[in-house]
Amino acid sequence: MNYRHAFHAGNFADCMKHALLVALLRALAAKATPFRVLDTHAGLGAYDLAAPEAGRTGEAERGILRLLSIEDGPLADYLALVRAAGAPAQYPGSPALVRALLRPQDHLLACELHPEDHATLRARFRRDPQVAVHLRDGWEALRGLTPFPERRGLVLVDPPFEQEGEFERMAAGIALVAHRFRAAVQACWYPIKHRAPVRAFHTALQESGVRDLIAAELWLREPTDPQRLNGCGLLISNPPWHFEEQAASILPALLDRLGSREPGEGWTITRIAAE
Repeated sequence: MNYRHAFHAGNFADCMKHALLVALLRALAAKATPFRVLDTHAGLGAYDLAAPEAGRTGEAERGILRLLSIEDGPLADYLALVRAAGAPAQYPGSPALVRALLRPQDHLLACELHPEDHATLRARFRRDPQVAVHLRDGWEALRGLTPFPERRGLVLVDPPFEQEGEFERMAAGIALVAHRFRAAVQACWYPIKHRAPVRAFHTALQESGVRDLIAAELWLREPTDPQRLNGCGLLISNPPWHFEEQAASILPALLDRLGSREPGEGWTITRIAAE
């Protein structure tokens, strides 16, 4: 409840997560049938990059503000949406990016437990019939709001990782949704500070029996300092056709602009479980 994303909006982790999110949503929209998105930790929906919170950390300066001049290549679609949402003055959160890509037949369920952030998010979408905003625990929503009536869609899980046990809750949540809603695409963000928790997370998923899992990861330096966000990953269940190839062009393009050539920087796409 203490986490406020306003301090971190537009940082390298947002850029990585959202560039891949846009690719996933484009793949879902390639079919005419409707889909639904569940955003379990939705936040404010948009963030003022001139606000004191963003200025205090300067993370956007080392993130999205390094990318906005790009107009072609694998990042172009994502960055066009960010500019349309108000960058560089504002950075869109995941609910704003999802909403920008919904067609008339699609819907968004956005869950936010922080009372002030929920109120802001609810006001943003108050008159939008395609968006439902819930004051609800995101982990509980995985059971309460799945499967979707459309029988297809995306579950986005992006917790703040400020509490102990988030990796364990994420692994359990992925297994739960895979059991309840086999057709769902799941995209679950996680931090990379050092390798041990990530290895344990991947092992837990392999032991759960969930099929068709990949992990896309980007790190700005060797992930050996447990006190520092050295990188991040997105665990994807049921990745769409050709998504791995898309991710393999998005990640190096991000690293080219966001990396500082520190020892150990890199990216990878790893298959955690076979189809």
